[in-house]
Amino acid sequence: MGSLPLTVCSGLLIAAALGPAAEAAHAADGGVLAAAPDAPAPGAEVTLRVSGCTGRQAVAASRAFTADARLTGAGGALSGSARVGSTVGPGSYDVKVTCADRVVDGRITVVAEDKGASAAPVDATAHFATVATSGSGPDTAQAVTGLALASVAAVAAGLRARRSRRPR
Repeated sequence: MGSLPLTVCSGLLIAAALGPAAEAAHAADGGVLAAAPDAPAPGAEVTLRVSGCTGRQAVAASRAFTADARLTGAGGALSGSARVGSTVGPGSYDVKVTCADRVVDGRITVVAEDKGASAAPVDATAHFATVATSGSGPDTAQAVTGLALASVAAVAAGLRARRSRRPR
């Protein structure tokens, strides 16, 4: 087998072997979870938005919520709402959003109910707080860039080997 066909076959073998790794890297890159209000009181309704999910539905679960929240949407952006339990104490609570292709972890902080505060409506869309998400490893762009660089290196090595075999 000549060096060019060998290089092409090697490149295909590498792509086949790294394909699942690129998919896993895509699943590991973190989505972003946002909650409004960012510090709800017990009994308050919280609007959740998550980006980075490929499906049209997700479920958000937290010990602070009265029930799991169903998030819907398209184009990687999903939203929905959940109610904080009226008996939930102040503190930080984990929120786990399960999408079709990944899990996005975040956190909300429940504050003590202020008895003297008025219940005036607030435009929630202007008060979203980005919540830290867990995610380690390369994101999708980094995985694809690595695959492309490895492919270019394999082709360059094959072309150089082919050129060095030519009679002078």
